[in-house]
Amino acid sequence: MKRIKQYCIVLVLCLTVLSGCSLPGLGGNSSGNEVKITALATSESQIMSHMLRLLIEHDTNGKVKPTLINNLGSSTIQHNALVNGDANLSGARYNGTDLTGALQEDPIKDPKKAMKATQDGFQKKFDQTFFDSYGFANTYAFMVTKETAKKYNLNTVSDLKAHSDELKLGVDSSWLNRQGDGYPGFTKEYGFKFNTVRPMQIGLVYDALHSKNLDVAVGYSTDGRIAAYDLKVLKDDKHFFPPYDASTVATNDLLKKHPELKSTIEKLHNKVSTKEMQKLNYQADGEGQEPAIVAENFLKEHNYFENDKKGGHK
Repeated sequence: MKRIKQYCIVLVLCLTVLSGCSLPGLGGNSSGNEVKITALATSESQIMSHMLRLLIEHDTNGKVKPTLINNLGSSTIQHNALVNGDANLSGARYNGTDLTGALQEDPIKDPKKAMKATQDGFQKKFDQTFFDSYGFANTYAFMVTKETAKKYNLNTVSDLKAHSDELKLGVDSSWLNRQGDGYPGFTKEYGFKFNTVRPMQIGLVYDALHSKNLDVAVGYSTDGRIAAYDLKVLKDDKHFFPPYDASTVATNDLLKKHPELKSTIEKLHNKVSTKEMQKLNYQADGEGQEPAIVAENFLKEHNYFENDKKGGHK
């Protein structure tokens, strides 16, 4: 009985210690000189987060040493990390996701209005700055091989209507029944359906398109296989898909303590195009390069580490 009592005491003490711990990698509130950057598990998010880390280290001459909180599972977890003080900078956030998620607003299809609504909302509701876009948006996109595009004269999504009875469409299984920007909404907005629609895992649609088992696929606009397979992304001429522009998010507390970080973050504004992001993603996902190496090579190639008077890239 005495031994059982001792075990119980030890167990209570262990639980007391554990209750004070944060999630792995989220190590409690950020102190004044800490820059904790959140990144999702995707190569894209990690690449952009490493770019920020490297630029901050360079521009502050190592006085500020940022760290990555890596492989987070969702934008919601990233958002909560900043709100709770476990982090103060996010490497890649998407305005379409945060507008409907963190801000609980209706989707806005106009890119400029969507960005303004997201930026205003984050300032007022969370005391955070949602920076301007890096220059790319990771949204759903209709794509075909260039051979198919030439054969059927396809440039826009509307061009598919005349051939929807003969073209085989492959889509992510979840997109088929997704409300809002999924297949039901698409058929209503564009006014046509495909005779053949094949649901599958999103990672398989590119290979199926490349091997000609599909004629048209719905994928992600920044996926590296678009560039690798030389696919053509069709213009969403009715602006059906909401914008998902990628940006940095920082707490205003961080920017007050380190005002120099604002100009560093803004160096990446509108500097990474969708086509460039496709290539960077492929270097990581297709060629197996570490996201940190991909990020560093991009910055070196574009002279971000040059010590000019304006502080880098021109």
